[in-house]
Amino acid sequence: MEERPVGIEDSDVRQALNAWGITPVTWEYAPVGFGDYHWTATDTQERRWFVTVADLAHKSWYGDGPGGALHGLRDAMDTAVALRGADPDGLDFVVAPVRTADGETVRGLGTGHAVSVFPLVSGAPGHFGDTLAAPDRGLVLDLLARLHRTAPPASARVLPPEFATRPQLERALREIGSPWDGFGPFADPARQLLADHATALRGRLDEFDRRAGELRASGAPLVITHGEPHPGNLLRAGERRLLLDWDTVGLAVPERDLWLVADGPDDLARYEEAGGRKPDPSALALYRLRWALNDVAEFLGWLRAPHDRTPDAQQAWTALTSSVKSLAADP
Repeated sequence: MEERPVGIEDSDVRQALNAWGITPVTWEYAPVGFGDYHWTATDTQERRWFVTVADLAHKSWYGDGPGGALHGLRDAMDTAVALRGADPDGLDFVVAPVRTADGETVRGLGTGHAVSVFPLVSGAPGHFGDTLAAPDRGLVLDLLARLHRTAPPASARVLPPEFATRPQLERALREIGSPWDGFGPFADPARQLLADHATALRGRLDEFDRRAGELRASGAPLVITHGEPHPGNLLRAGERRLLLDWDTVGLAVPERDLWLVADGPDDLARYEEAGGRKPDPSALALYRLRWALNDVAEFLGWLRAPHDRTPDAQQAWTALTSSVKSLAADP
């Protein structure tokens, strides 16, 4: 996020690092990503850290309220740590958090946030929306095949295809007939955007239900999945490719990951050879559709809450517009 979290001061985050035995010497806010807040730090032993503060209000897939979100986030970070040491040599492409002196991967911060700490790994990060060249896609598909073959840790949660933000999308569609006053400058434009494409969006929700029903009926086995292996979560460290941001890790079908990486039959064939399972086109389409619908719901959540004309609000509006128009344009 470009903006800093409301109600959380730098001093609060620095104080929380005492649980990890970290005393920052250098400290800098990192305005990257969307949804969480990040800092980089160097401590008295010249170790470099990447500090993340999660906004628990925007982790609804874990459960209701900050308590449920904190519990779910801790399960995800515990899973990442377990995966890092899963093989005899570990899944070395997993960038996992470090534990506190008490063994925690996540600690609550105030009433609605949580902090976790990662080693700051040198490398070239990607960006969401980048197009991966064929060699990089192949390397990522090989990593995913290895991940999907790994025995799931006990902390890994089953993540069904249904998305927790759906009620707020459906509520917004029901309320497009009246102005969305009092939220901020992008609220009523968002209402008009939904009103213009309401029929198409309801049709895509029906399609989602049909495909999700087909997946449940198939009885496809579940594997451990990353959830968001897009270029923005990929770090190029020399010849190595590392995966970041494991807060969406969980048990699902492989297609939850594959749709974000595979580009055509050659990529799917490579995964089938490495992973031992033929990807299902309908499940790929399901997760592609799920991503877009969830994006619409999440961006609406930002814009149907109090906001100003800030860079983050502008980004949410731009992304909402793109997602809605893309959904309406697809057959």
